[in-house]
Amino acid sequence: MFPELIDTRPLRRAVDDGLGWVVRNWGGELEAAAYPLLMLLNWIERLLIATPWWLFIAFFVGLAFVATRNWRLPLVVFLGLIFLGLMQLWRDAMITTALMVAATLTAIVVSIPVGVWMSRSERVRQMVTPVLDLMQTLPSFVYLIPTVMIFGPGKIPALLATIVYASPPLIRLTDLGLRNVDPAVMEASRAFGTSSTQRLFGVQIPLALPTILAGINQTTMMALAMVVIASMIGAGGLGYQVLQGIGRLEVSRGLFAGLGIVALAIVFDRITQAYGRRIQERIGVGEVR
Repeated sequence: MFPELIDTRPLRRAVDDGLGWVVRNWGGELEAAAYPLLMLLNWIERLLIATPWWLFIAFFVGLAFVATRNWRLPLVVFLGLIFLGLMQLWRDAMITTALMVAATLTAIVVSIPVGVWMSRSERVRQMVTPVLDLMQTLPSFVYLIPTVMIFGPGKIPALLATIVYASPPLIRLTDLGLRNVDPAVMEASRAFGTSSTQRLFGVQIPLALPTILAGINQTTMMALAMVVIASMIGAGGLGYQVLQGIGRLEVSRGLFAGLGIVALAIVFDRITQAYGRRIQERIGVGEVR
């Protein structure tokens, strides 16, 4: 056993006391700041639950067909969503989808500007990269400790933990996509007298869009990967069914809910990938022209 050279109890006590001070003095303000996220999540959840199942399925089957122009992906989407209904998991799937969509939208709003900032400043990139490394390597449960202490069990800490867990891939891939834009194209745009903002929105982002979409795809998948852990603090949905299956030793409940999560992951993953490939093909055709 490694010798105990340092007594870590004062350090741990200081961390706990510091977090307790934040909760006592800033808990109300932090809850008020996070309230818009809760409103967004509740609105999406109510909308999805109120949407007729056949309309939801038709919408995503249509998205899949528009993305691929063949019947294979729409059939996979149709079968995956029908499975959720047949297994009596539709409402839980909508709750899970609402959490994923709210987390993904918030991550997009936060991550893309940070990725743009990183691509335009090497110093910012050097400062943000270690933070992203920490966010991606910390165990998921660690995110829950401070959020639950500040906000208590419920949807807000589940949503915040999901956002923190799912944001790094989009930040990294936005930075990568913008940095990998062909320098010759950028030089040509400068020769036409474009401003920095015009180059960003007119040249860099359109050319980096396939990479950014890949980041959105990864963010979506990581948000879905958090649903079981988020259910432990009140997120509900399919993750809660898995948790109940574990707690009650009901193999069928946990298995079917797990398969439901897989079905949602396949639907969103394949559709976003299909749109990413289509945009890549359009960009390739434009370059050839």
